[in-house]
Amino acid sequence: MGWTAVSEGAGKGSNEDLVAVHERDGVTDVLVLDGGSSVAARDYADASLGDVAWFVRRFAREAERLLDAYDGVAAVIDAALDRTRAAYLGRIDGQAVPDHAWPIAALTWTRIRHHAADDDIELFCLGDCKTLLRAADGTVRDLDPWINPQEGVLQAALAALRAEGVHDPAGRHARMLPALRARREQQNAAAAPDVLCLRPAGRFKARRATLRAAPGSSLLGMTDGFYRLADPYGLYADGSLAQACLERGLAAMLAELRAAEAAGRSGGMPLKAADDASAVLWTR
Repeated sequence: MGWTAVSEGAGKGSNEDLVAVHERDGVTDVLVLDGGSSVAARDYADASLGDVAWFVRRFAREAERLLDAYDGVAAVIDAALDRTRAAYLGRIDGQAVPDHAWPIAALTWTRIRHHAADDDIELFCLGDCKTLLRAADGTVRDLDPWINPQEGVLQAALAALRAEGVHDPAGRHARMLPALRARREQQNAAAAPDVLCLRPAGRFKARRATLRAAPGSSLLGMTDGFYRLADPYGLYADGSLAQACLERGLAAMLAELRAAEAAGRSGGMPLKAADDASAVLWTR
């Protein structure tokens, strides 16, 4: 068994992705976090790092400290969020933070319990990170085949802007900003949030799965920025992406992703021409 990981920001700003792997006493925890790009006019908790990057890093650190304190992943997440929220409130020091400025993130937490034969795998998913399991015979399964319903709304809005002749990224973002802020307010106020947020109004609407992993299996977890190699760029299908990551390594695949972005492979489809990209490859 072993694992490798890559995580790289898209530009000069802070990397708002994070990958963490914790191995202990027959259990491996794999966390993939993808912070939601800020739609606020400024940062409130960390002007240098940025509130989103601060959020994912602080949450991951608090979660690591609590791994042995609770039996289940959901309980660790709740406790880590309590600590992260307290730290955030301390940092904003009474400032009035708009609802759209509270940071959010996508999270996939994979807990692997090791056995002499098959391993037990448990997934806890919020947001649009992607996890693929490749069996020893080469078959690949998407463990969380969730499609973000908001993506269709976003693509329709971008298509309308292109039809108007709005191709400049800055102008496109300015036109989209009111809708993006309204969406972020909705996510932060949801009664059953489907993303990781600092002050959930109710229980998280997490997607969960349990399965077995036989010897020879491998697990590829990634943010949607890394998954651009498959969607929307179409350079790989799920099976060929998992195979290429095994054969070529994650660093080479990240380099291919950046080359595709630089060449304008996106064709104007994503809101961002480049995105933070992270992946972790665990082999059984």
